[in-house]
Formats: sequence, structure tokens, C-alpha cells
Amino acid sequence: MAILDILTFPDPRLRTIAEPVETFDESIQTLVKDMIETMYDANGVGLAATQVNVHKRVVVIDTSDERDQPMVFINPTIEVKEGNQAPYDEGCLSVPGFYEEVERPENIIVRAQNEKGESFELQPDGLLAVCIQHELDHLNGKLFVDYLSAMKRNRIRKKLEKAQRLKV
Repeated sequence: MAILDILTFPDPRLRTIAEPVETFDESIQTLVKDMIETMYDANGVGLAATQVNVHKRVVVIDTSDERDQPMVFINPTIEVKEGNQAPYDEGCLSVPGFYEEVERPENIIVRAQNEKGESFELQPDGLLAVCIQHELDHLNGKLFVDYLSAMKRNRIRKKLEKAQRLKV
């Protein structure tokens, strides 16, 4: 297993729309393991393949307190159920150090495949529902900062660009 590099906003590769996984082979198994290890190493609760510059529809999430229940969503789709939207403070491994309130539907249905290609369906709520929606946005080239005002988004962009320049 390997720790993968996580792209940071405003890297244009984060805007790439991910392609469906068609073959569930050893390379997908390795990608999933590497993504889980990377997510844990970065102390995140979710990671989309787009964030590690792999443009496949693969997401890993672990919202458990013990950080020992990783979930894998390949080729995920969501359906919003009737209900309210709720605000959540969201952060992102690709937008390090920033947390902003984003409103998302509270009740969703997610359909996906696991790393073996087996289909499943969940009806999550709360944090898991938010994480799934957040990570699926990544697969579609969208970031949580896109839900913010242009002024907030530009402020975050400038701070991250400055931080990147100082690293070099």
C-alpha cells in the first residue's frame, strides 16, 4: 500500500470529471487500499479518486469513531429523498485548513458497487449522507467551495496559493 499525493484547490485537475469503472481488477483493489491508507494518513473521513489524480468513479469513506470501518463506493449515484436540507460544517483534504457551512439534503439513497463489483444500496443520513454527497461532487469536478460566495471562494484560493508558494 502507498500514501498518495492529494491535489489541493485550485489545482485544475480537481475539475476533471471521473470516468466509470468498468473492470474490477487488481488495479482497482490496489487503488482502493491506497486511497483508504491515504485518507487515514491525512486524518480525513472521505476521499475521492479525483483528489489523488485518478479520474475513476471511486470513493472511500470512514465516519466511524474508531476509524476502522472503511466503506467503498464505486460508480456511485445518489437520489435525493423527500425532506429538508441541513447545514453542515464541511472541510476537505483538497482545501486544507478551511471549514465552511454548506447545506445539503439530509436524506439520500446511494447506489454503488464495492471493490469486487457487487452492487448495493444504502439510505444514509447525517454525517455519512453529507460525506457521500461531498465525495460524489469531487467525481463530478465540484468542490465544497463552489457552494460558497465568490468572495469566500477567492479568499480561500488566495490563501492556499500563497501557502503553496511558501512551500516551494
